[in-house]
Amino acid sequence: MQNVFNGIYNELILRLLAALLVGAAIGLERSYHSRPAGFRTCALVCLSTCLLMLITVYETHWLSSAALGHTSMDPTRMAQGIMTGIGFLGAGVIMQDGGSVRGLTTAASILATAAIGILIGIGFYFPAALAALLTLGILSVFKWIETKIPAQSYAYLIVRFAYSDRMPEAEVRHLIAEYGFTMSNLKYWLNGDKEFFEYSMVICTHRASNISRLAEVLGRLKSVKEFHLSPTGEERK
Repeated sequence: MQNVFNGIYNELILRLLAALLVGAAIGLERSYHSRPAGFRTCALVCLSTCLLMLITVYETHWLSSAALGHTSMDPTRMAQGIMTGIGFLGAGVIMQDGGSVRGLTTAASILATAAIGILIGIGFYFPAALAALLTLGILSVFKWIETKIPAQSYAYLIVRFAYSDRMPEAEVRHLIAEYGFTMSNLKYWLNGDKEFFEYSMVICTHRASNISRLAEVLGRLKSVKEFHLSPTGEERK
């Protein structure tokens, strides 16, 4: 009997330590890139999901024999509840800053870490180890691949002119095209006192460096009273 309990405790220790190490490894990658949910968060997520799954896997060892006859626990329902709760945690790290959205990869890594913790909690070590390696590969190797993939860069552009010295629309379109941009959603705004005239639009280019080049040109134009150039999209980290 003592050997049986020793075997159970050893298995519990193994699963908890494995969950802790895997979560910490994933969290290290996130902390390295200064993401909001990093080393400690991912370690706690993986450890806590493993703990919750141990409740159902080892129910025969903490429920009395009388209670066992009237109680039946379903590990899949526990996993479903865990992932629902993790969804709220993941949503908390997603932030919108103007037209940019940050934290999507971190939220996905929290979800993956929780799933790995569940696998370790039920003792499914091989898929858990494989999932951990794949997750780390996605967060590191895939990041390098993503930087090499050609991608369009979008930005919101607002340009304001003095009403008496406003640039014609044709010249604005020519300027945008000259620096490698296409334009969409062009809007106009003339304030009530005719103090200024404003163009607002979404611009797109195949080279992110064109955005800074355009900003330099707009800053040198004497007719530009002020402008706001805001890149959109999630930062690649």
